[in-house]
Amino acid sequence: MSNAQHEHAPLWRTLLAFAAIYFIWGSTFYAIRVGVLAVPPILFAAMRFFAAGVLLFAWQMLRGAKWPTAKEWQGITIVALIIFVGNYGLLFWAEARVPSGLASVVISTIALFIAMGEVFILQTRRLTAKLLTALLLGLTGVAVLSLRLGAPGEAPITFIGACALLGSALCFALGSIVSRKVTLPASKGVSSGAQMLVGGSVQLLIAAALGNLRGFSLFALPANVLWWWAYLVFAGSIAGFTAYVWLLARESPTKVGTYAYVNPMVAVILGHFVGGEPWSIRTLIGGVFVLGSVILVTTAKASKPPAIAAEAEA
Repeated sequence: MSNAQHEHAPLWRTLLAFAAIYFIWGSTFYAIRVGVLAVPPILFAAMRFFAAGVLLFAWQMLRGAKWPTAKEWQGITIVALIIFVGNYGLLFWAEARVPSGLASVVISTIALFIAMGEVFILQTRRLTAKLLTALLLGLTGVAVLSLRLGAPGEAPITFIGACALLGSALCFALGSIVSRKVTLPASKGVSSGAQMLVGGSVQLLIAAALGNLRGFSLFALPANVLWWWAYLVFAGSIAGFTAYVWLLARESPTKVGTYAYVNPMVAVILGHFVGGEPWSIRTLIGGVFVLGSVILVTTAKASKPPAIAAEAEA
């Protein structure tokens, strides 16, 4: 489809897509929190991604998409292990111990880790004073959220919880970088659906090895847990992903990336007013530091080192 066709998309459709990545993705943190308080975290992650993977991959195949090659399956598996098993596994595990709003704030450090990966691994970006400032602000924000300042009604993030969330953000950034190096299907729908399917299958095996399936019954779960699980599958994984890919084809990556600013705010508000999660001035201060660092990273120009810039010009 040409750029001209992209530009004439109805305004209501563009606004609806932005609303999906802003509010649906922001609300998934609370949905995860509800689920992992009732179901073992790795099992709940497996329930989400296996179901979403089966549905999205099958839908792509029914629409006539090309089946991935052996080399593409290899790339799919590598990325799935890093993002869906590593990133989401740690996130679901951490949310059993950390309120959803605070978890969403720490997870937004993904932008920092991606930028550092572009500097030290891909070498497509210079290490500038702006990036160093952003890194310092982000880590300071996480430290503030972890400090025991005696805020009434609110416990700080535990050290192990903070480490798990930072590990989750690091895995996502690493997976994003690795995905540029491995062979993946050209179709984003096929690639994402297959990654969810592989990741969910591995998570299911891990859950079984941990004994999570022993005595487990999907039909014995409370209605609200089942509702949020379905919400994660259909809204968070399928609708949110579809909106994200649609927007990337029509809007600048910087504009689409603004979801990183909005998601934590949605998660904190939903967690507080719906889930009764307490927050204090520390939440506000730590959040400002982290989100400030994300804004610095996403608004910084991804300047290339001289050698790479010369090659690009050639």
